[in-house]
Amino acid sequence: MLFQPAIIALVLASALSALMLVGCLPFAISVLRRWDLSSGAESQVRLEKRTYLVATLVKVVLAAEAAALVLFVFNADRMASLFTGAMCAVGTLKVDPYGFPALYLKLAVFFLAAFWLVLNHVDNRGWDYPLIRVKYAALIALAPLLLAAGVVQLAYFLGLRADVITSCCSTLFSGGGVTVTSNSVAALPHAWALGLLGASVAGVLASGGAYLLWGRGGVLHALLSLAVLAIGLAAIISTISVYVYELPHHHCPFCILKREYDHLGYALYIPLFLGTALGVGTGIAAAARRHASLQQVGPAIARRLALGSMLCFAAFGGVCAALVWRSHLILFEGAPWH
Repeated sequence: MLFQPAIIALVLASALSALMLVGCLPFAISVLRRWDLSSGAESQVRLEKRTYLVATLVKVVLAAEAAALVLFVFNADRMASLFTGAMCAVGTLKVDPYGFPALYLKLAVFFLAAFWLVLNHVDNRGWDYPLIRVKYAALIALAPLLLAAGVVQLAYFLGLRADVITSCCSTLFSGGGVTVTSNSVAALPHAWALGLLGASVAGVLASGGAYLLWGRGGVLHALLSLAVLAIGLAAIISTISVYVYELPHHHCPFCILKREYDHLGYALYIPLFLGTALGVGTGIAAAARRHASLQQVGPAIARRLALGSMLCFAAFGGVCAALVWRSHLILFEGAPWH
């Protein structure tokens, strides 16, 4: 299994990312210990020059990890045909106990990396780099997580065995099942799921619009973005997926990534994840205005991020509405879209 082209690419990408990020840690520690912009010492000048090189290197690493997340999920879905009992990515990830932990770690790396990129961009716009210690401290904290993601992913790939009988998605995502997942998410009433989804999307759009108009509420927009992420995932599992499959007991959030469903899952997850990253980034940039050099720059960046997050969340909400509208499944008697 380890010699599948996609697996080789994922392992190499994780290894190179880990090596490059670990290589940046000594510089990050030097910044935390010795950074002094008021100093004209040669060591300070070297630190300032290397800052741009290291920041560019980290950008490449974090962008590669974001792309690796998409490839990881796509490859898990593609490999489902190799394992007995697997119907989609769920079965592939259940072949080995490290499968889902690897996915969760990659998701965590994606979001934290996106937040770091916003922090770095905002800091670079300030003439005195007011957030430089914060961002390099965050980089030091991010490194172990990225290493853990790479190690767990490698353990998962090494543990894949074609002779293992795995579980299909119906055992995890079943409205009438007994698993923790089904009881807490798949069994969420459809009316509640759609109502919460609509309210959360409307709330995050309203908060984003308020920030664009009055420059206030950036942190609120960030918190609502995280709420939309949680509610959106729950709604996809409990209700939106049901409308896609037109089967009242099929709640799998991975099957909608498959070709037979026109890869609709990507149209849901990509704007949802990007909207969340940009929305939280809005709060980060808005909070930076308390620094003198970022009083004008921070809000300007936050407005652009807020607009981007609003567009992403509007696209996500629009796709959800379109999937419900076009479905032939009737969950509510007398519903106006049927």
